[in-house]
Amino acid sequence: MGKPSQEIMKQFGLKSLGALKVAYMDALIALDKVPAVKKGTKEKKVDNIVGINSRGSLIIPKKLVDALGLDENALFAVEKNGEDLRLKRKQRPPKTILRKKTD
Repeated sequence: MGKPSQEIMKQFGLKSLGALKVAYMDALIALDKVPAVKKGTKEKKVDNIVGINSRGSLIIPKKLVDALGLDENALFAVEKNGEDLRLKRKQRPPKTILRKKTD
């Protein structure tokens, strides 16, 4: 129907059929003939196993901390449920400025 792919590739300086297909799709997207493909990465599976160190502190792996959006200021209440433990996120109390009483 149109020009052979080899002619089009030569005209636009494309070196492979794959490059031609990418250019063709980009043109269709630019002309709103087809919707753009969503680019993104799959959410990575994060190991959710935590441990306890020699001082008795709960160790949460860095990847899990990042995946949950936590920082070093995060607070949790620990609730015991039979043999299980549950962590409930708590908000830090707001900082207040204490003033000295003046006589």
